[in-house]
Amino acid sequence: MTAAAVKFYVGLHQPADAQHFDLACISINRLRGRRKAVDCGDVLVDSGAFTELAQHGRYRHTVEEYAAEVQRLHDSGVVNISAAVAQDYMCEPWMLEKTGLTMSDHQRLTVERYDALLGCELPVPVMPVLQGFAPTDYVTHVVQYGDRLKFGMWVGVGSVCKRQGDPHAIMAVLQAIRSVRPELRLHGFGVKKTSLLHPGVREYLYSADSMAWSFAARKQGRSANDWQEAARFAEVVNHAASSSFQPWQMEMFA
Repeated sequence: MTAAAVKFYVGLHQPADAQHFDLACISINRLRGRRKAVDCGDVLVDSGAFTELAQHGRYRHTVEEYAAEVQRLHDSGVVNISAAVAQDYMCEPWMLEKTGLTMSDHQRLTVERYDALLGCELPVPVMPVLQGFAPTDYVTHVVQYGDRLKFGMWVGVGSVCKRQGDPHAIMAVLQAIRSVRPELRLHGFGVKKTSLLHPGVREYLYSADSMAWSFAARKQGRSANDWQEAARFAEVVNHAASSSFQPWQMEMFA
Protein backbone atom coordinates (compact mmCIF):
# COMPACT_ATOMS: atom_id res chain seq x y z
CA MET A 1 0.00 0.00 0.00
CA THR A 2 1.48 3.35 -1.04
CA ALA A 3 1.34 6.18 1.50
CA ALA A 4 -0.80 9.13 0.46
CA ALA A 5 0.54 12.67 0.26
CA VAL A 6 -0.07 14.76 3.39
CA LYS A 7 0.47 18.51 3.66
CA PHE A 8 3.02 18.68 6.46
CA TYR A 9 3.52 21.66 8.79
CA VAL A 10 6.70 21.11 10.75
CA GLY A 11 6.29 22.10 14.39
CA LEU A 12 8.89 24.59 15.60
CA HIS A 13 9.94 26.01 18.96
CA GLN A 14 11.73 29.03 17.48
CA PRO A 15 9.78 31.20 14.99
CA ALA A 16 13.02 32.32 13.30
CA ASP A 17 13.69 28.74 12.24
CA ALA A 18 10.66 28.88 9.95
CA GLN A 19 12.87 30.57 7.35
CA HIS A 20 14.11 27.09 6.45
CA PHE A 21 10.63 25.71 5.67
CA ASP A 22 7.71 26.30 3.34
CA LEU A 23 5.16 25.23 5.95
CA ALA A 24 5.43 25.52 9.72
CA CYS A 25 3.21 25.20 12.78
CA ILE A 26 4.04 27.66 15.57
CA SER A 27 2.26 28.23 18.87
CA ILE A 28 0.77 31.63 19.59
CA ASN A 29 2.77 31.46 22.83
CA ARG A 30 5.96 31.66 20.73
CA LEU A 31 4.61 34.40 18.48
CA ARG A 32 2.97 36.64 21.06
CA GLY A 33 4.54 40.08 20.99
CA ARG A 34 6.91 39.25 18.12
CA ARG A 35 7.59 42.11 15.71
CA LYS A 36 10.21 40.68 13.39
CA ALA A 37 8.80 38.97 10.32
CA VAL A 38 8.86 35.18 10.17
CA ASP A 39 10.27 34.28 6.77
CA CYS A 40 8.14 31.26 5.91
CA GLY A 41 5.69 30.42 3.16
CA ASP A 42 2.72 29.65 5.43
CA VAL A 43 2.33 29.31 9.18
CA LEU A 44 -0.41 27.42 10.96
CA VAL A 45 -0.89 29.36 14.20
CA ASP A 46 -1.60 26.94 17.03
CA SER A 47 -3.65 28.22 19.97
CA GLY A 48 -1.27 26.72 22.52
CA ALA A 49 -4.15 24.64 23.88
CA PHE A 50 -2.07 21.74 25.14
CA THR A 51 0.35 23.93 27.10
CA GLU A 52 -2.41 26.13 28.51
CA LEU A 53 -4.57 23.29 29.79
CA ALA A 54 -1.79 20.88 30.77
CA GLN A 55 0.17 23.48 32.75
CA HIS A 56 -2.58 25.82 33.94
CA GLY A 57 -5.84 23.88 33.67
CA ARG A 58 -7.38 26.80 31.80
CA TYR A 59 -6.71 29.39 29.12
CA ARG A 60 -4.85 32.40 30.47
CA HIS A 61 -5.92 34.48 27.48
CA THR A 62 -9.47 35.19 26.39
CA VAL A 63 -10.71 34.53 22.88
CA GLU A 64 -10.64 38.26 22.25
CA GLU A 65 -7.01 38.53 23.37
CA TYR A 66 -6.04 35.61 21.17
CA ALA A 67 -7.89 37.16 18.23
CA ALA A 68 -6.23 40.53 18.78
CA GLU A 69 -2.79 38.93 18.69
CA VAL A 70 -3.60 36.98 15.51
CA GLN A 71 -4.91 40.21 13.97
CA ARG A 72 -1.70 42.04 14.91
CA LEU A 73 0.51 39.30 13.50
CA HIS A 74 -1.42 39.45 10.24
CA ASP A 75 -1.64 43.24 9.95
CA SER A 76 2.03 43.80 10.73
CA GLY A 77 3.15 41.08 8.32
CA VAL A 78 4.91 39.04 10.99
CA VAL A 79 3.52 35.79 9.60
CA ASN A 80 1.63 34.61 6.55
CA ILE A 81 -1.13 32.71 8.33
CA SER A 82 -2.66 29.60 6.77
CA ALA A 83 -5.18 29.43 9.60
CA ALA A 84 -5.55 30.24 13.28
CA VAL A 85 -6.55 27.18 15.29
CA ALA A 86 -9.47 27.74 17.64
CA GLN A 87 -8.88 27.39 21.39
CA ASP A 88 -10.02 23.82 21.88
CA TYR A 89 -10.21 21.60 24.95
CA MET A 90 -8.50 18.20 24.79
CA CYS A 91 -10.49 15.22 26.07
CA GLU A 92 -7.96 12.70 27.34
CA PRO A 93 -8.96 11.46 30.84
CA TRP A 94 -5.90 13.05 32.47
CA MET A 95 -6.75 16.39 30.82
CA LEU A 96 -10.30 16.23 32.20
CA GLU A 97 -8.77 15.75 35.64
CA LYS A 98 -6.66 18.86 35.08
CA THR A 99 -9.68 21.07 34.38
CA GLY A 100 -12.16 19.29 36.63
CA LEU A 101 -14.69 19.30 33.79
CA THR A 102 -16.45 16.58 31.82
CA MET A 103 -15.93 15.59 28.20
CA SER A 104 -19.28 17.17 27.36
CA ASP A 105 -18.04 20.41 28.94
CA HIS A 106 -14.83 20.29 26.89
CA GLN A 107 -16.70 19.65 23.66
CA ARG A 108 -19.18 22.45 24.41
CA LEU A 109 -16.44 24.92 25.33
CA THR A 110 -14.51 24.02 22.18
CA VAL A 111 -17.50 24.94 20.02
CA GLU A 112 -18.21 28.08 22.07
CA ARG A 113 -14.65 29.33 21.68
CA TYR A 114 -14.77 28.60 17.97
CA ASP A 115 -17.97 30.65 17.65
CA ALA A 116 -16.43 33.48 19.66
CA LEU A 117 -13.32 33.51 17.49
CA LEU A 118 -15.43 33.64 14.33
CA GLY A 119 -17.27 36.57 15.88
CA CYS A 120 -13.98 38.49 16.02
CA GLU A 121 -14.04 38.55 12.19
CA LEU A 122 -10.37 37.78 11.66
CA PRO A 123 -8.87 38.29 8.18
CA VAL A 124 -7.51 34.71 8.21
CA PRO A 125 -9.25 31.31 8.24
CA VAL A 126 -10.17 29.90 11.64
CA MET A 127 -9.71 26.14 12.06
CA PRO A 128 -12.37 24.38 14.13
CA VAL A 129 -11.25 21.36 16.14
CA LEU A 130 -13.09 18.11 16.71
CA GLN A 131 -12.59 16.66 20.17
CA GLY A 132 -13.35 13.39 21.94
CA PHE A 133 -11.66 10.22 23.08
CA ALA A 134 -13.51 7.22 21.70
CA PRO A 135 -14.32 7.32 17.96
CA THR A 136 -18.03 7.79 18.71
CA ASP A 137 -17.20 10.90 20.77
CA TYR A 138 -15.90 12.58 17.64
CA VAL A 139 -19.08 11.75 15.75
CA THR A 140 -21.03 13.36 18.58
CA HIS A 141 -18.88 16.47 18.30
CA VAL A 142 -19.42 16.64 14.54
CA VAL A 143 -23.16 16.69 15.23
CA GLN A 144 -22.70 19.42 17.85
CA TYR A 145 -20.92 21.63 15.32
CA GLY A 146 -23.81 21.18 12.91
CA ASP A 147 -23.76 23.44 9.87
CA ARG A 148 -20.75 25.35 11.23
CA LEU A 149 -18.67 22.71 9.45
CA LYS A 150 -19.00 23.77 5.83
CA PHE A 151 -18.57 21.34 2.94
CA GLY A 152 -14.91 20.46 2.42
CA MET A 153 -13.80 22.51 5.43
CA TRP A 154 -10.28 22.21 6.87
CA VAL A 155 -10.88 20.77 10.34
CA GLY A 156 -8.49 19.78 13.12
CA VAL A 157 -8.71 16.47 14.98
CA GLY A 158 -7.55 16.75 18.58
CA SER A 159 -6.67 14.40 21.44
CA VAL A 160 -4.97 11.81 19.24
CA CYS A 161 -1.28 12.55 19.75
CA LYS A 162 -0.89 10.56 23.00
CA ARG A 163 -2.18 7.22 21.70
CA GLN A 164 -0.30 6.69 18.49
CA GLY A 165 1.85 3.75 19.40
CA ASP A 166 -0.88 1.88 17.53
CA PRO A 167 -1.82 3.65 14.27
CA HIS A 168 -5.10 1.74 14.24
CA ALA A 169 -6.30 3.85 17.19
CA ILE A 170 -6.02 7.09 15.24
CA MET A 171 -7.37 5.40 12.11
CA ALA A 172 -10.50 4.44 14.04
CA VAL A 173 -11.06 8.09 15.00
CA LEU A 174 -10.48 9.37 11.47
CA GLN A 175 -12.72 6.68 9.98
CA ALA A 176 -15.51 7.58 12.39
CA ILE A 177 -15.36 11.23 11.35
CA ARG A 178 -15.20 10.35 7.68
CA SER A 179 -18.19 8.04 8.06
CA VAL A 180 -20.42 11.06 8.74
CA ARG A 181 -18.51 13.81 6.92
CA PRO A 182 -16.33 12.18 4.25
CA GLU A 183 -15.57 15.46 2.47
CA LEU A 184 -13.90 17.23 5.40
CA ARG A 185 -10.17 17.92 5.05
CA LEU A 186 -8.79 16.55 8.30
CA HIS A 187 -5.70 17.90 10.06
CA GLY A 188 -3.86 15.76 12.62
CA PHE A 189 -2.31 17.65 15.53
CA GLY A 190 1.02 16.48 16.92
CA VAL A 191 1.07 13.27 14.93
CA LYS A 192 3.90 10.97 15.97
CA LYS A 193 6.13 9.24 13.45
CA THR A 194 4.54 5.80 13.75
CA SER A 195 1.16 7.11 12.63
CA LEU A 196 2.43 9.93 10.44
CA LEU A 197 4.05 7.40 8.12
CA HIS A 198 1.35 4.74 8.29
CA PRO A 199 -0.35 4.47 4.86
CA GLY A 200 -3.77 3.91 6.45
CA VAL A 201 -3.52 7.04 8.60
CA ARG A 202 -2.18 9.14 5.75
CA GLU A 203 -5.07 8.05 3.55
CA TYR A 204 -7.49 9.89 5.86
CA LEU A 205 -5.41 13.00 6.55
CA TYR A 206 -5.27 16.11 4.40
CA SER A 207 -2.59 17.70 6.59
CA ALA A 208 -0.70 17.23 9.84
CA ASP A 209 1.86 18.85 12.11
CA SER A 210 4.46 17.28 14.37
CA MET A 211 7.31 18.06 16.74
CA ALA A 212 8.29 14.40 17.06
CA TRP A 213 11.71 15.37 15.72
CA SER A 214 12.36 17.45 18.86
CA PHE A 215 11.38 14.69 21.29
CA ALA A 216 13.50 12.15 19.41
CA ALA A 217 16.54 14.44 19.34
CA ARG A 218 16.31 15.12 23.08
CA LYS A 219 15.81 11.43 23.82
CA GLN A 220 18.89 10.55 21.78
CA GLY A 221 21.12 13.24 23.31
CA ARG A 222 20.95 15.77 20.47
CA SER A 223 19.63 19.31 20.43
CA ALA A 224 15.84 19.49 20.68
CA ASN A 225 15.97 22.99 19.18
CA ASP A 226 18.08 22.31 16.08
CA TRP A 227 16.15 23.23 12.93
CA GLN A 228 18.28 20.77 10.97
CA GLU A 229 16.74 17.96 13.01
CA ALA A 230 13.34 19.30 11.98
CA ALA A 231 14.46 19.57 8.35
CA ARG A 232 15.57 15.95 8.21
CA PHE A 233 12.30 14.84 9.73
CA ALA A 234 10.24 16.97 7.35
CA GLU A 235 12.15 15.68 4.35
CA VAL A 236 11.33 12.08 5.21
CA VAL A 237 7.67 12.90 5.91
CA ASN A 238 7.27 14.83 2.68
CA HIS A 239 8.77 11.97 0.69
CA ALA A 240 6.79 9.24 2.42
CA ALA A 241 4.39 8.99 -0.53
CA SER A 242 7.19 8.25 -2.99
CA SER A 243 8.05 4.72 -4.00
CA SER A 244 11.63 5.29 -2.82
CA PHE A 245 10.62 5.67 0.83
CA GLN A 246 11.84 2.96 3.17
CA PRO A 247 10.75 2.51 6.83
CA TRP A 248 14.37 2.43 8.04
CA GLN A 249 14.67 6.12 7.10
CA MET A 250 12.61 6.98 10.18
CA GLU A 251 14.67 5.00 12.70
CA MET A 252 16.57 8.07 13.85
CA PHE A 253 13.26 9.64 14.86
CA ALA A 254 12.03 6.67 16.88
